[in-house]
Amino acid sequence: MYMEFLEQKTLTTSPEEYKPKLWKRYVDDILEVLKRDAVEGFTEHLNSIDETGSIKFTYEMEHKGSLRSGTFS
Repeated sequence: MYMEFLEQKTLTTSPEEYKPKLWKRYVDDILEVLKRDAVEGFTEHLNSIDETGSIKFTYEMEHKGSLRSGTFS
């Protein structure tokens, strides 16, 4: 239930330039599609929603047909 709350708050308060084109969640895994230059900003926005600081969102990006975690240039 708490993840549902975070999801709704995130999507309604997200700046327009970060809004995902696709958002699918299964338990605590989320698949989202957004512009490559919005990934870091949207992840920061996600992490700012949980005021307890106990939930941290990370991301994986496609690179040459494979997923990679972290921050990339």
